[in-house]
Amino acid sequence: MLKKRIIPCLDIKDGTTVKGINFEDLISAGNPVELAKKYENEGADELVFLDITATIEERKTFVGLVKDIAKELSIPFTVGGGISTVEDVRKLLEAGADKISINSSAVKNPKLISDLSNEFGSQCIVVAIDTKLINSSDWVFVKGGREQTSLQTLDWAKKAEELGAGEILLTSMDGDGTKNGFDLRITKLIAESINIPVIASGGAGKIEDFENVFYQTKATGALAASIFHFGEIGINELKEELKLKKLAIRW
Repeated sequence: MLKKRIIPCLDIKDGTTVKGINFEDLISAGNPVELAKKYENEGADELVFLDITATIEERKTFVGLVKDIAKELSIPFTVGGGISTVEDVRKLLEAGADKISINSSAVKNPKLISDLSNEFGSQCIVVAIDTKLINSSDWVFVKGGREQTSLQTLDWAKKAEELGAGEILLTSMDGDGTKNGFDLRITKLIAESINIPVIASGGAGKIEDFENVFYQTKATGALAASIFHFGEIGINELKEELKLKKLAIRW
């Protein structure tokens, strides 16, 4: 049985960490290198770095910043944003990333998933899916949540697995930044429908939210940002509580 992972996320814009609500109204949340070091020391299981405007601005991820963060880490480090080629991934892995996350580029060119998986191994390839419920259906969004696609979320998750994704990072746009809890419905649906690990993202606000997502879905990881950035919940405190609840937590 896979142990559950607690994963802080650094959303990066213009070289600084930011956080918003429903992908909008971004505010500064601190220096990414200092936050990475802090989370490493507090016991985070992994760290995710997402350059959230790289695709919109049609540029590559800040490789120099990735390198600076990677120097501070011994835990697995996933990087996403502006990745569209095998060479992009090679540069990020050389800079210190352990895994890469693709979203808009994978929707635009699904073959990219299999190309990257064949080149670097599926364990290295995370497909991020930003999902929103519209008229009782779950739809995939791209370009930092700005653009709806014609893909339904469950279909796309299955396709990503088929093409060679090693993991799905599933973000509920409806829950993002609200602190109302993870979207258990869509997380449960996706995690029970595919055979690769699913990270739940969007909506964490209290310790019970992590308990619920781990008890009620098959998600193997839970990602959060603002509650960690602004000191509302400490990672050590969270893991202690989850351990008391008899959850299989990495220690």
